[in-house]
Amino acid sequence: MIKKIVILMTLVLASTVYGQEGGTSSPYSFYGIGLQQFRGTVENKAMGGLSLYSDSLHLNITNPAQLGKLRFVNFTVGGNINATSFEENGNESNTTDTTFDYFALGFPISTKAAFSFGLMPWTTVGYDIDDSDDTVNNRFTGQGGTNRVFLSGGYELSKGLYLGATAAYHFGNIQNEALRTQDEVELGTLEANRTDFAGFTWEFGAQFEKKISKKLEIRASLQYNVASEISAESTRDISSVFFTDLGLVTEIDTVEDLVEDSNFSLPSTVIAGLGIGEANKWFFGGEFSASETSNFFNASFRNGGVQFIDSFSYKAGGFYIPNYNSIRSYFERITYRAGIRYEELGLRISNQDINEFGISFGLGLPARRNISNLNLTFEYGQRGTTEANLVQEDFINVGISLSLNDIWFLKRKFN
Repeated sequence: MIKKIVILMTLVLASTVYGQEGGTSSPYSFYGIGLQQFRGTVENKAMGGLSLYSDSLHLNITNPAQLGKLRFVNFTVGGNINATSFEENGNESNTTDTTFDYFALGFPISTKAAFSFGLMPWTTVGYDIDDSDDTVNNRFTGQGGTNRVFLSGGYELSKGLYLGATAAYHFGNIQNEALRTQDEVELGTLEANRTDFAGFTWEFGAQFEKKISKKLEIRASLQYNVASEISAESTRDISSVFFTDLGLVTEIDTVEDLVEDSNFSLPSTVIAGLGIGEANKWFFGGEFSASETSNFFNASFRNGGVQFIDSFSYKAGGFYIPNYNSIRSYFERITYRAGIRYEELGLRISNQDINEFGISFGLGLPARRNISNLNLTFEYGQRGTTEANLVQEDFINVGISLSLNDIWFLKRKFN
């Protein structure tokens, strides 16, 4: 039965994720190629984004080395509901976005090796910015983003040492428009841009685990995402438009402006983590990452006062299970997760660094003899600042995922 569910959900979600026009309403998605999406599972997000921990049941889609621990065929799918409140110059507004975050399938090929493949949004664009004054009306809108199809493999090289690699194909497009009109001028100008992205990236990971006592175990992980270039094919149309007070735009004349195609540089990233815990009981760890986002650029708009700098993130979190094998109490078999994160997004506007903070907790609800589960996550966070007439975002994320496990390649002795 699980095989039919996997096939059906893969087909449905593939079309859904591919057609998803952005999963954000943040004005900060205007810059670069949009806001970077969280690339882990709902379970990871509940622990502040910590991707250090892995086991034989859950699929880790962040560090490929951890696939060496996978012992069951696993299908995982996750989605998110985001409610955001925006504050700028004393004005407030609210939006809600619903997205699919990922789906992936992992399968062991031996007791030491496994592969996985999947699809997830990588960056998202979705903004509507009104930068007008008493005489000039400027409005910027954008949507789209990039997606990522990946194939990963992990292997246990020796006891407690795991290595892995990921090959990923990035694709998608960003569409944005800039509308400008001026009082006492009959016609305005509409600039419409579209950039299509395509290209491969490579990632490598390592994980080390060692018992330091009868119960306690330490874990260390390291991941390196190689700097890569993907193609960026751009088109631009410039139109004369008639703009009414009702907001209706009528194009009068359109001219195609030639835009030179180029390669877009995705930055290298290093992720390092360290943690300690007791198997099937509790775990706590921390993670640090650094990314060379200073080489980002915006192919469509170039604004003064904007600078891309290197980005950094700091994460800490873990989980607790009261009694993994409890028969009498279902609540003792629930996994309780919590975490906190702080991220420097690598964007500086009007000399203000744009940072993000989040605190989260979640539940792992077991089913089917504890080998499959439903996961829930709640996160409160804040992005940006109201300084220098910028926008501060307060957001709430509610995530849900299914982690379904089965044994496909075990020969049955009885029917």
